[in-house]
Amino acid sequence: MSTQIEFARKGIITKEMIAVAHEEGIADEYVRDMIAAGKIVIPNNTNRKSKIVGIGKGLRTKVNASIGTSSDIVDIDAECRKAKIAEDEGADTLMELSVGGDLNLIRREVLKSTNLPVGTVPLYQAFCEASKKHHDPNKLTEEMLFDVIERQCEDGIAFMAIHCGINLYTIERLRKQGYRYGGLVSKGGASMVGWMLANNKENPLYEKFDRVVEILKKYDVVLSLGNGLRAGAIHDSSDRAQIQELVINCELSDIGQQMGCQMMVEGPGHIPLDEIEANIILQKRMSNDAPYYMLGPLPTDIGAGYDHITAAIGAASSARFGADLICYITPAEHIALPNEADVREGVRATRLAAHIGDLSKYKDRRDREMAMSKARRERHWNEQFSLGLFGGEARKIRASRTPEKDDTCTMCGSFCALDNGNKYFVEDLQAGGKA
Repeated sequence: MSTQIEFARKGIITKEMIAVAHEEGIADEYVRDMIAAGKIVIPNNTNRKSKIVGIGKGLRTKVNASIGTSSDIVDIDAECRKAKIAEDEGADTLMELSVGGDLNLIRREVLKSTNLPVGTVPLYQAFCEASKKHHDPNKLTEEMLFDVIERQCEDGIAFMAIHCGINLYTIERLRKQGYRYGGLVSKGGASMVGWMLANNKENPLYEKFDRVVEILKKYDVVLSLGNGLRAGAIHDSSDRAQIQELVINCELSDIGQQMGCQMMVEGPGHIPLDEIEANIILQKRMSNDAPYYMLGPLPTDIGAGYDHITAAIGAASSARFGADLICYITPAEHIALPNEADVREGVRATRLAAHIGDLSKYKDRRDREMAMSKARRERHWNEQFSLGLFGGEARKIRASRTPEKDDTCTMCGSFCALDNGNKYFVEDLQAGGKA
């Protein structure tokens, strides 16, 4: 069976392409052409029905939520509840990143609990299984690794972050630059670097990239080229190791597309605001506009406890300059495994950030902002709640502090600027002013 990119190259518009076009309010042909060019992907495993989501050029910036157990906390029911919360709060995709407990069972239960396209990092399970079997993650064999990838694809995983861009040359760049202030922060990336150095071997995901592609292509799974050497500190951002991995990932993106596999490239990470635009320009130029998946990103290292806000600032900037998918950050980042409340806050903050970025990326898509402005001017409260991203929360706040006059709020009361201004300009409005 053909993949979405292969159908598009034959000129065929699939039902998935039609669904994306309808959701985005654009032409079917545009979606087909962008998929054919490798600039849009649709994560939708042929073994599982899920929500149809388009990611890429000309589309709304999408939001990913990540859940999963740790070696300290294993609660399958809690992870399923987190998945449902993420979906209810408007996340577009979900990543299941468990490293504790029965990983096959957890993944399958999460897949049952949500309608979202679900992604994974198969290296996590591969190293967990090697540790359990051999009591040493560095005894992972290539066959064990490829078996995990196949198994997860069979279960219905829609996209996979796979660390193909780390190779011995990349590690040499890390050595020659004197390591890093923030160390290695990617669990999968650090584990693969350790495996390569312990075994004195090349990364099999790089060396046998065609085998990776063939497995994912069989199920039309999107291959998201993981950034295993992403910076974990803004002082490490854009260093030689990170940029070298980005160069390799952009090369591999081309190769994967030529083989008929849908491809994304992953980005930072921790990165100061002044480097975000340059990072996205590099990725887009080197990959011919392949969809870019940003993790956060975090433009400061000292926001622990409020890193969902830190990341929202980075996400808005990333969306503005062309990022296509943003992975949320929760208030628990760097501190603890996120709970259900953290997931809710993380999705909300990232959705808001992506929307803000899209207002700059697509300046012709501000009708909702205009409608909200008019509803505020006229103090049409129910209309404001329906237009807001978080109308339910806004309604609760207003109800908790009831004003004396129904058409004002307790912030200004009888000193309402809108009320006072409208007294003098209402005739102009009715006569054909700012309607």
